Amino acid sequence: MSPARRRAVVLVLVGVLVAVACTFLGRWQWHRHEWRDARIATVERNYDATPVPLADVLPSTDAALADDDEWSQVRVVGTYLPDATVLLRNRPVGGTPAYHVLVPFRVAPTGGVLVVDRGWVPTGADASADVDVPPPPAGEVVLVARVRQAESATDRGAPAGSVQAIHPAQVMTAAGLADEPVFTGAFGQSVTEEPAATSTLGALPAPDLDPGSHLSYAFQWWAFALGGLVGFTWLARRELVEERDGTGAPFAPGPGTAPAAPVRPARPRRREGRAEAEEDALIDAQTSDDASRTAG
Repeated sequence: MSPARRRAVVLVLVGVLVAVACTFLGRWQWHRHEWRDARIATVERNYDATPVPLADVLPSTDAALADDDEWSQVRVVGTYLPDATVLLRNRPVGGTPAYHVLVPFRVAPTGGVLVVDRGWVPTGADASADVDVPPPPAGEVVLVARVRQAESATDRGAPAGSVQAIHPAQVMTAAGLADEPVFTGAFGQSVTEEPAATSTLGALPAPDLDPGSHLSYAFQWWAFALGGLVGFTWLARRELVEERDGTGAPFAPGPGTAPAAPVRPARPRRREGRAEAEEDALIDAQTSDDASRTAG
């Protein structure tokens, strides 16, 4: 196989590899777009829906919250445990440093505990300083909350009475209630409380419904795949055309290749000038005249 053909094969293979890689990256972005669209559809369907009993979405304390039920509003009756309040750290709201206030809520009549995010308070000038947290309403409370899937446990440390993630078991441990039966698969975000608390907390922000740029990224990767395949194929074709027409780069011998013997250029043939041609014609004419006289 000639060097030009080898280069053409390599270029085609590179083009195929680039196209395959870009195609898979485009599919990855497409799947992220589909996942994001499904999450947005779930929020739009459940966020303002009519509240349902907690047992409809969480039949037991160890039940997992289904993806389709996230952000659903539930109505539950029980009592807060204000002495077990825990602060969620490093969770700013709208760019404002904040602590989320997590309060265990004992559900009647089952006795299971639902961790409830009641809202947030600012951290103040120094996040290490104590903050005043308004208490929840006392006594029996009718709570409407949006249920969220529990966050993953974290090994990041936190001061006493605070956590770094809304993992119900870790929240209950920080609250000193590790032995209480807690809903492990979900937590609630407070919407309304009856009776209402005397002091309110900062309202929790609505979920982000921006679909992001995953769809445009997917089409960009697929465009790169097509462009790469076409571009490298064109380069390979140019190698073959230049070899056929003799316009390609000259062959460069490798380190172990003996250099070819130099080719001596052919000496150009001497062209007779006009004066020499006329002189030869004159000699030929004289020779013919001498021959005629001799014959006569």
